[in-house]
Amino acid sequence: MGDNGKRMRDPASQQALAAAEARGVVTAFDRYESQQPQCRFGKQGICCRLCSMGPCRATTTAKGEKIGVCGATADTIVARNLLRMIAGGAAAHSDHGRDVAHTFLLMAEGKAKDYKIKDERKLRRLAAEYQVETEGKSAMEIARGVAEHALGEFGQQTGELRFLGRAPERRQEVWRKLGVTPRGIDREIVECMHRTHMGVDTDYRNILRHGIRTALGDGWGGSMIGTDLQDVMLGSPLPIRAKVNLGVLSADKVNIVVHGHEPILSEMIVEASREPELLKLAEEKGAKGIQLSGICCTANEILMRQGVPSAGHFLQQELAIATGAVEAMVVDVQCLMPGLAEAAKCFHTELITTSPKGRMPGVRHIEFDEEQALDVAREIVRIAIEKFPERDKETVDIPKHTMDLVAGFTAEYVFRMLGGRFRPSYRPLNNGIIEGRLRGVAGVVGCCNPNVQPVDYGHVEMVKELIRNDVLVLQTGCSAIACAKEGLLAPEAAAQYAGRGLQEICEAVGIPPVLHVGSCVDNSRILIACCEVINEGGLGEDISEAPIAGAAPEWMSEKAVSIGMYVVASGVFTVLGKPLPVEGSQAVYDYLTKEMDSEVGATWAFEEDPVAAAQMMIEHMNEKRAALKLRPMMYEEREPVAAG
Repeated sequence: MGDNGKRMRDPASQQALAAAEARGVVTAFDRYESQQPQCRFGKQGICCRLCSMGPCRATTTAKGEKIGVCGATADTIVARNLLRMIAGGAAAHSDHGRDVAHTFLLMAEGKAKDYKIKDERKLRRLAAEYQVETEGKSAMEIARGVAEHALGEFGQQTGELRFLGRAPERRQEVWRKLGVTPRGIDREIVECMHRTHMGVDTDYRNILRHGIRTALGDGWGGSMIGTDLQDVMLGSPLPIRAKVNLGVLSADKVNIVVHGHEPILSEMIVEASREPELLKLAEEKGAKGIQLSGICCTANEILMRQGVPSAGHFLQQELAIATGAVEAMVVDVQCLMPGLAEAAKCFHTELITTSPKGRMPGVRHIEFDEEQALDVAREIVRIAIEKFPERDKETVDIPKHTMDLVAGFTAEYVFRMLGGRFRPSYRPLNNGIIEGRLRGVAGVVGCCNPNVQPVDYGHVEMVKELIRNDVLVLQTGCSAIACAKEGLLAPEAAAQYAGRGLQEICEAVGIPPVLHVGSCVDNSRILIACCEVINEGGLGEDISEAPIAGAAPEWMSEKAVSIGMYVVASGVFTVLGKPLPVEGSQAVYDYLTKEMDSEVGATWAFEEDPVAAAQMMIEHMNEKRAALKLRPMMYEEREPVAAG
């Protein structure tokens, strides 16, 4: 595929890129190349536009200082810019959680009648945490109490968020001592904006510590609330087989692609697409049925609960349209490229926005209404069906590539997976680490980015290196989709890529060496799994003491910055493939990569080579194993797997 082989790793995307080029569809890759060279000041984080005395570039003065017009140093500017990124990311994920909690309350009040309580056991566990009275109350009455408490945490002004209590006591003490325990989700985000206003906070450490506080409010607050309430209302995921990549699109069915992050509407579209009346209408229009698939994190949500195949990740959204086979792409919020509108104009595809927060000029908007959820979904499916006769068969070019995967692992399911139904426990996982079959556990998450080419390379090569060295990998978001396309999320991958110790565990339990644990909001599941490992015993008293590491090889969004900060602040060493935009300040860089270790027991690291980054994570795990005086690894390392 010529240069497209350098752009994207997987052949399906290469084929779709070629089709896009042939039809004049401009994609993110074309726009990325047109931006070269990108702004050096922006990359280093030393551009400030917070007031109209600027924009300032923190350039060196005659005295050797790097300052803006107001006197803000490079350290202040870089820290403020990073804090605003954290605020944006925390706001995005936490607002997702708020929307879920709002729908949850409407369900409990009987106003959102299309939603039901699908996991009452988890509802009652949440009620116990929130101290909601359950004696003599119906499930819906309990749900209302839980919803009201959850929504209250967004506007809470004092105290501590409830789910912080899930962390090990030692970790909670770290946060309190540093003064970073979040009080309320929205309060911390608003304070970010105040602190970074011209003429407020200029101490880079003070600024960054509030970034920690805000990010913790996201990870242990808004995101965790969203994940847990979704499980109660939509059903807790269980391992499920499915398929991934552009080849899941159908040449003879109505193709509907849902894209975005909030599963509240997409779950209803799944239900509507299976209704006999709409299936009959599709047949009347000449189709053999309705094929629903997903892009990005909405894909992960309906994949792990419904087994709906994933058409791809963030950088495949335009490529799905470029196949010429998509009747409708339905989007909600986050990671939606404005370029989708222009791509859709080249085909018969109907692009439909559904959120009042995310409209696009000239694009059909059908606003989602929780109280009429299924009716809205039916309307969208009908529109897609009506578009099928307009498909130009001459322009249809669907790649044949698909891959099998197993998705839907959760922290709760791991209890049953490892210990069985009657003796659920994390003990087998801890024993595997203690005995040297497993080196440790890694979370590899995050976006896909055209500044890492070929796209997917960073995720795939890092994960291969980790599992080769007996590291069990947990994945969310686009990172999970990238590795799923390579076959790493199928049980068969253990025999091909994993070290002998990890192989033994995978074969005994019947799992892949890489576990799909959800969408990017579900990184909270990884936090809970870390807590359960500590609670089980034998691997230290805090997350920072266990052989655990995190990574985002191709991060892109502000959400990734917030996620990374709350993961590091939770005690997990975390490596990014590209540096944060902080290189314009040596002080901020050193704080993140060195000084944070003395404050929270973990640091950030930056390494573009994914294999070298994996080795940094492995060395970190080895150091933690040595500190815990664990047994040596049981088996020698395998020969390196050739890249590519």
